[in-house]
Amino acid sequence: MTSWLGTSAIRWARAGAALALASLAAAAQAGDRGADGRFEKRESSHFVLYQDVDIDESGGLRGSRRFEQQLLADLEAAYARLDDLLGLRPRGPIQVVVYDPGVFDQAYAPLFRFRAAGFYSGVIRVRGDTLLTVQLSRVLHHELVHAALDAAAPSLVLPGWFNEGIAEWFDARSVGKRHLGPGELDYLVRADQHGGLLPLATLSAPSFGGLSGPAASLAYLQSYGMIEYLARRHGERSLAELCAEVVRSRDLERSLRKTYRMGTGDLEARFLAEL
Repeated sequence: MTSWLGTSAIRWARAGAALALASLAAAAQAGDRGADGRFEKRESSHFVLYQDVDIDESGGLRGSRRFEQQLLADLEAAYARLDDLLGLRPRGPIQVVVYDPGVFDQAYAPLFRFRAAGFYSGVIRVRGDTLLTVQLSRVLHHELVHAALDAAAPSLVLPGWFNEGIAEWFDARSVGKRHLGPGELDYLVRADQHGGLLPLATLSAPSFGGLSGPAASLAYLQSYGMIEYLARRHGERSLAELCAEVVRSRDLERSLRKTYRMGTGDLEARFLAEL
């Protein structure tokens, strides 16, 4: 799920989150009514888009269609990039619902402890806009990673640091960002100096949904940092190898050891040592 704390996401895993999933599904059904009772449907090679953003007043019918075309073009570009960078290529069509902001907030805000911009739960659902902004594009990229992993390994529950971290890394790469920024590094260093970094046990939970806003923001940043460490030290192509091994073995720890000859604890220690 994508948060307004930054470009970050929460995947609602089945294990330990049954109640959250039930609430999410119920809210999704309520939210699917749309602002005006219906959605505009558009399709492309790999996506089925339902768009509920009311932009008729600002852009008219042509503006609405142009917005939908831009969304689908961005999604298709993300699909190609996903295959290139992470070796993930979902076979079936991926459903994406873009909501009117008010409808999205009303339907889903009670489910999270921070303001949400999007989430994935069988369908990619995002808080819409009247334009394809950089932020909206990054949300779509981010949630696409969750959808792709779910399609490749259905029902596989992954630790949050991997699931969220690799989605963070991919959406950052979509805007040309390859490494932690100076501000992000400074934030992590100061947290480390004051004993404020989150323990691996917290990062390994299937969902960060129970964390407060600041703690969730830190969890996403630490997770992104661990994935960024792997890409920087071992090359970006190694992430595709890791994803392929995770899908094949359905065992992240085993996949880490086969790809990098280290486990999660070793990765965390080496990442923190660099801080």
